[in-house]
Amino acid sequence: MGATGETTATTGTRPAPGQGLTWSLRGRGPEDVPVLGDPGPPGGHPAGPATGRGVRVCVVDSGVERDHPLVGEPAASWVVVKDAESGEITVEPTTTGDTCGHGTACAGIIRRTAPECEIHSVRVLGERFSGTGDILMAGLRWAVEQRFDVVNLSLSTTRTRFAQELHSLADSAYFARTVIVASAHNTPVESFPWRFASVISVGSHQEDDPALHLYNPEPPVEFFGPGQNVTVPWLGGRTIRTTGNSFATPYVAGLCARLLSAHPRMTAFQLKNALYLSAANVRHEPSAEHPPRPSDPPRPSTAAGDTRDDSED
Repeated sequence: MGATGETTATTGTRPAPGQGLTWSLRGRGPEDVPVLGDPGPPGGHPAGPATGRGVRVCVVDSGVERDHPLVGEPAASWVVVKDAESGEITVEPTTTGDTCGHGTACAGIIRRTAPECEIHSVRVLGERFSGTGDILMAGLRWAVEQRFDVVNLSLSTTRTRFAQELHSLADSAYFARTVIVASAHNTPVESFPWRFASVISVGSHQEDDPALHLYNPEPPVEFFGPGQNVTVPWLGGRTIRTTGNSFATPYVAGLCARLLSAHPRMTAFQLKNALYLSAANVRHEPSAEHPPRPSDPPRPSTAAGDTRDDSED
């Protein structure tokens, strides 16, 4: 247990602002910790052009098909490999593309939402959507260590033995300003890391509007994106229609890339606030300074009806 009371100690050179562990600001003032902040987008919508330019997005999934017309060539691709004899896990460059289509679908949605972002791929799934928790952990940790701006994780694990390590990794990403956008499981089961507050968790809605997201007032799922009967890129340069939280998640990841391209100094909690403010179901109390607008009444649902959720996360 660490003490919280006053102690005296002789210290060496004072660390530069932002370096080391800072538990208090004794002996330091505002001028010692300057922060060049971003006021954030008004109303949660990006100010000015926002296409994702300059933002690095990593898709941790089954890989991304090379030269798919709706995705384009990934900036770089890696695969997580586990040695059968030693058990050693490494992350290596690869040119093998996608093994089952899931990662290509996610990358295509990101490309459609933030067309000028830089897409990277880390393959942690094999054929038939097969994968293990330790491979997923290694791929996600590597992506966080590379300090990507946004990591799309349309996957989760139900293995509780990975929960603590995933929680620590998600917190590390949050403080390093790497935003993990994580898909909630398609069924009401306990899985990770989407349940952690340090990630942006996403489920799917059934609205017909493909450019609409909603805020969930009853988390742990925080946001809902379009993920029902969506058209996505698939293997062989083709497209399919599919359903699942997996495909709502990259839409929100693409929104994050757009916001960061217009406001590159935004932190993870600012991004969450921007997504909250710009959600279609969030209404602001009218006041003398902000009278009611035509768009203020709740938008009626345009859902086509219930659909079967047949993707596995």
